Amino acid sequence: MMRARASSAQRASGASRAASASATVRDLISRGARRLSRARVFYGHGTDNALDESAALVFHALNLSHDAGAAVCGKRVSATAQQRVEALITRRVDERIPAVYLTNETWFAGLPFHVDPRVLIPRSALAELIEHQFAPWINPPRVKRVLDVGTGSGCIAIACAVAFPRARVDAVDISKDALEVARINVRKHRLGRRVRLVESDHFSGLSNISGGTYDIIVSNPPYVGAREMRSLPPEYRHEPRIALASGDSGLDSVRVILREAGRYLRPGGVLVVEVGNTETAVRRAFRDLPFVWLDFERGGGGVFLLTAEQLHTHRVEGAPHAAHGWPGRDTPDRG
Repeated sequence: MMRARASSAQRASGASRAASASATVRDLISRGARRLSRARVFYGHGTDNALDESAALVFHALNLSHDAGAAVCGKRVSATAQQRVEALITRRVDERIPAVYLTNETWFAGLPFHVDPRVLIPRSALAELIEHQFAPWINPPRVKRVLDVGTGSGCIAIACAVAFPRARVDAVDISKDALEVARINVRKHRLGRRVRLVESDHFSGLSNISGGTYDIIVSNPPYVGAREMRSLPPEYRHEPRIALASGDSGLDSVRVILREAGRYLRPGGVLVVEVGNTETAVRRAFRDLPFVWLDFERGGGGVFLLTAEQLHTHRVEGAPHAAHGWPGRDTPDRG
């Protein structure tokens, strides 16, 4: 006789029975990893495999410090605590919510950050470049001002402030919700005196604040085109569309940055932008620009660098500025 597929309620009942047996933290991690693997969830928001994803969820549900590491893996877990773990894994499987949104914590450039669905989950290769103080492309001691365009959670801006202790950082974003999350993280790292949050559509809001030009402009802007947006795994549906979508080709935001950034860079300054899978489209659309495409020891790519002098020599013309927010904000939902 054929059996109907188990419902969520039946799975929860089975999980409850499993919880009644004695289990260790290690057992729960292994059990969770098997469930995640069977469910074929998508990884890419902080982990790249079932075991690490399960460990993050188990440690959060049990309120364990990651610093404890293997030392707690043999610890016995009560039935009630096991049920908390199973419930969290079930949400990850059934709702396809990225683990980071369930734990509300992630790490970037070696620093912890609060993250929730108001902002994109940090996962940029730029962390490695920031940790190395943008060497060899700039002389770290001379960095006095940094601009982060599209700051989201504030992770890039805050990491830059830590990497350059004498620098002031302006972090701009058009999303009020994103800026609220960034404000949580600025307070968390006690950087309120050096990291300034500004509501701005790209560079437009900079005219309203005192300042001037920057030694570094860095950005991880929206760069997903319409076709790719339609094909993204369900986990990405939980992230703010405004932080992903950038018009039909994925170039709308990048085009604005390339056109305007030169006016805000000091002589000797650099522009660094992540464009991810849109790298090929960027190369084709801006053939005259002498991009330097950066390599990373820890993987990742699609990051280009241009100097202030190169931007002044090779101007990007004719790119209409988005009048109502990041490109893709007001486009119909194509997902």
